[in-house]
Amino acid sequence: MFDRPRDVQGTALLTHAHVNTPDDQWLYLPALKRVKRINAAKRSGSFMGSEFSYEDMSPPEVEEYSYRYRRDEPCGELTCTVTEQVPLDEKSGYSRKVVWQDTGELRTWKMALYDRKDSHLKTLTFAGYRRYLDRYWRAGEQTMENHLTGASTVLEWADFRFRNALDESEFSKTALRRVR
Repeated sequence: MFDRPRDVQGTALLTHAHVNTPDDQWLYLPALKRVKRINAAKRSGSFMGSEFSYEDMSPPEVEEYSYRYRRDEPCGELTCTVTEQVPLDEKSGYSRKVVWQDTGELRTWKMALYDRKDSHLKTLTFAGYRRYLDRYWRAGEQTMENHLTGASTVLEWADFRFRNALDESEFSKTALRRVR
């Protein structure tokens, strides 16, 4: 759910991720008091007018990419493995992703995203990692920079919670209207 900017406060996104089939996504728009289904064919479109796409907001599934090791290299004070990921879905907005992931904790620090013409379209960087329950690493900030327009968007994540014993019914279109 969005806390700010004020004009989108209360907006919430629900994603049901699927392996090898398009994810189901819904967006709750509080100004309209309406839940809108996101068309899977338009997932490369801008998410909330930002530099992120709806595709960027879906969790990556290992089975949905082919992988190629490129190299190991320093990234800050860490060593990162650089891999190339090619989406198997022909409807993806990307031809490939180049990903920098640290070798110690396997956190993603940077991702170069290439459009269908194989031009470097965007770069996503991750910062402010924190470990929760001595197990789950989460980035507090994600910055997406669009190299075609020069625009960028920063998403700040907060209030991560784990092991909440949530019921399956809380992940429905109806429940999306009640998110606070």
